[in-house]
Amino acid sequence: MKILVTGANGMLAKEVKEKFSKGNEIIATDVSELDITNEKAVLDFVKNLKPDYIINCAAFTAVDKAEECYELADKINGEGPANLAKAAKEAGTKLIHISTDYVFGGDLDISKDYEEDEEKNPVTVYGKTKLHGEQEIQKNMEEYYIFRTAWLYGIGGNNFVKTMTKLGSTKDEINVVSDQHGSPTYAKDLTNIIYQAIEKKIPYGIYHATNQGNTTWYEFTKEILKEQNIQCKVNPVTTEEYIEMMKITQAKRPFNSQLSKNKLLKQGIEIPDWKDGLKRYLVEAQKAEN
Repeated sequence: MKILVTGANGMLAKEVKEKFSKGNEIIATDVSELDITNEKAVLDFVKNLKPDYIINCAAFTAVDKAEECYELADKINGEGPANLAKAAKEAGTKLIHISTDYVFGGDLDISKDYEEDEEKNPVTVYGKTKLHGEQEIQKNMEEYYIFRTAWLYGIGGNNFVKTMTKLGSTKDEINVVSDQHGSPTYAKDLTNIIYQAIEKKIPYGIYHATNQGNTTWYEFTKEILKEQNIQCKVNPVTTEEYIEMMKITQAKRPFNSQLSKNKLLKQGIEIPDWKDGLKRYLVEAQKAEN
């Protein structure tokens, strides 16, 4: 297969390139090679390349910064996917797009997980622009997969696990938010979900794709430190307390980021537990450092 991967320098794109490289032709582009916000450039590029799949890993993911740059965020998260969808439809190419839990309001009772068709109610610029991207894909083509994920971390760049490891190793105690619930997701596991979806030729549509099991940032932090035998006291705080302590202004964070994976599981997709993903990530991160 010929696969076009956009956002080539990102954490997820690196995992995608590695996973799909065996037996496939991978064409990876960053913004200097293909600006997905340029409709004509995208149409020409995809028409000439005629890939079997486009895996779109390009996104504006700075949630707080997006509040100040709606236009730029929407160009990348909304118009970019629209351009890719139009080009893919014309070239007979299938599109895989990564979306987010932020398309929901985040206020669902934590005894429940969001289903794919739950009412959308994004409260941040990031969430609104990502929902725009989803809608454009649905409007412009039929052969697509949209995978909504959450709490993503992996090798390369900064991530929550790396940050908590550093803080836990240098401080006697740290304060971590305990009233936001979700599923930590290892980028390698998300990539494997995408791989399985293509291999099994599951029906096109929208799927929720995170690791199995739910937790809080507080419990996640405790697990990160425990796995590495790091001695540091972790104090649970509310979102409100954390914002007050840190004297920060930030976009509203969802209290419930829990996404139901039942739709994927019914298709026979294997999804590891978040604790299992964390253990494997820590081994990989240690190897990457050495």
